[in-house]
Order: sequence, then C-alpha cells, then structure tokens
Amino acid sequence: MMDAPAFPKRWKVSAPELIAETFSSRIWKVVREDGSSAIVKALKPFDDVADELRGEHYLVWRHGEGAVRLLDRDGHSMLLEYAGDRLLSHELAEQGDDAATAIAAEVMAKLFAPSDHPFPEELQQLRTRFASLFKKAKADRDAGADSLYVEAAATAERLLGDPHDIKPLHGDLHHDNIIHGPRGWLAIDPKGVLGDPGFDAANMLYNPLERDDLCGAPERIAHMAETFAKTLGQTPRAILDHAIAYGCLSASWHHEDRNDADENRELSIAMAIRAVRSNF
Repeated sequence: MMDAPAFPKRWKVSAPELIAETFSSRIWKVVREDGSSAIVKALKPFDDVADELRGEHYLVWRHGEGAVRLLDRDGHSMLLEYAGDRLLSHELAEQGDDAATAIAAEVMAKLFAPSDHPFPEELQQLRTRFASLFKKAKADRDAGADSLYVEAAATAERLLGDPHDIKPLHGDLHHDNIIHGPRGWLAIDPKGVLGDPGFDAANMLYNPLERDDLCGAPERIAHMAETFAKTLGQTPRAILDHAIAYGCLSASWHHEDRNDADENRELSIAMAIRAVRSNF
C-alpha cells in the first residue's frame, strides 16, 4: 500500500484509500470529520499539469451544477466531493448505448445551464487547444499531402471563426468522466476550456475507447449527433463537424507521442464520422 500524502490539517480527513492512479494523478478516497466520504486528487508533476489546474477553476465556476464540487485546494492537491463509483461506461455495459447517450445529454444540459458567475479568466481558449492539429495540418500542406488533418484543420478554423456559442467547457467529457452517486450523474476531471459547446459533445463519439464497434457504427454516430444537437441547440452536421475536428486533434496528439495505434484509431473513427456527415 502506497503511503498517503500529508493532507492539510484543515481538511480533517482520515482513512485514505488509494482508488486510482494515472500518469497525472493519484486519487484517494478519504473520510471527512462528519463521517462522509470525499476524494483527494493529488497531481503529479507532469507536462500538462496546467490542464488539471484549469479544471479546478471550471469546477468552482460550475458550483456543483452537473459537475463534482471542489471543496478545497492545497497546492497541487484538490479535496473533492465524493461523486460515486458507477461510471457511465458501466451503465452502457448494463443498460445499453442509447441509455448512456441519453444520460450524457442530460449531464451536458446541466453543464451548459446558465450561471450567474463570470467565466473564469484562467480557462484555455479553444483555438489554443487546437494548436497541435494546426501544426500537423501545416506540416502536411508543406509536404504537399492533402490529408484528413488538412481537411479537419479547415473545419476547425471555420467552427472557431463562427461559433454557435461561447461557454466554459469541460474539455474532456467521456464515459469514464461521468459518474453516478449521491447527487445523481455528475462530470468529473474537467480540463477547463472556453469555446463552442459542440467541442464537449465531440469527444463522446470516440468513446468508450475499448468499443470501436460502437464508435465506428454509422447508426450510433448519427444517433449521437442528433441527440447532442438537440441538447445544445445545434444541427447534427455541426456536431459531426466538431467530432471530425476533435478526432483529428486527438490523433495529432498521438502523432506527437509517436503512438501510431491510437493515432490510426482516431483517424479511422473520424473517417467514419465524415462518411455519416455526408448523409446529413
């Protein structure tokens, strides 16, 4: 058992249990003074730690509406509301994809509900988040390659130039970042981005990661596009455009990491989404 970090005394938490560890953080379940559960997310020093720290500004702004509550922060550790342990991926496995998609749409509706608080200044501009895609597309253009990256970058430019709306975004919404517990379904682990809500819908089409049979299925792609379009007040074509741009952005990140398998996976799904878009 890994030794728990020294939690701030003011948190008054005990009985830490390590429940997850990723490349970016360690997640501890703890007991608060009143006997209730909470989560401590202890960030590791890594390249994109700013992503996680922007996420906390998003959580403060969202104030528990559709998302887990941030209770306190100490350096690179966050004390979070315990949001439960049933992931949307579990719901999908047991109740089916349509049920999971409907829940994701309900969570999105809460995340994009109006707020009385001003947008956090610390959020990342969506154009900045697309930097890797634009870099890869330029390299392909310079090499004379008319690639899907080039096409997707043009789509991203069009979407960024004429956004349907500008709102704080979760930035990484997928089936393992939506969880059910005492307050119902909530989003966890936001990145904290500012831009068109279609970006948050886009990632859902590429998930769950282990279900390529679903992600590449035309009927599922169309159903998700129609469902999220209704939730966000956009057209299905716009959702699909966001999905193509997002998938190629994700692929460009994998390209930078020399992760050929995941790059090709994202590009393959983007091509399937592109084919469905031509029918709308």
